[in-house]
This record gives sequence, C-alpha cells and structure tokens, in this order.
Amino acid sequence: MRILYFAHIRELINREQDHFPFSHHMTVKELRQHLYETYPGLQGEKFQIAVNEEVVNDQDIINDKDVVALIPPVSGG
Repeated sequence: MRILYFAHIRELINREQDHFPFSHHMTVKELRQHLYETYPGLQGEKFQIAVNEEVVNDQDIINDKDVVALIPPVSGG
C-alpha cells in the first residue's frame, strides 16, 4: 500500500510517502491506528484520508494495491 503525505503532515513526519506491504485488507480506521503507532506525532492531528483519490470514512476497506493520501485541513486566503 502506498501512502502519500501532504502539507504539514509531510513536514511533521519528515516523509513524502511510504510503502507498507500489508498482506490483508484493512479498514481506514485500522490504517489510522497503524500510522499512529508508526508515527506517534500524528496522534491528535486532523486529516482526511483519500483512497485512490476519493475521500473515505473509517469503515471503508483499503486494499494492498491502493494509493492512500493523508490530507490535512486547508485554509484559504
């Protein structure tokens, strides 16, 4: 599974992307938990998750071949 990081999330963990070779499907909630364990600094951060360019909710399923993006809130000006 390819994970892309944007904006302050990218800066917070000092990474643009990761590749996690999960051997099973997982929910978005399970992925969030994995990310919080891998990068404790993410806990408490607000961000949406998009899978294959579609925003999803915590009950949706993610497959190993999906591309996931962590998208923090964007402020305009």
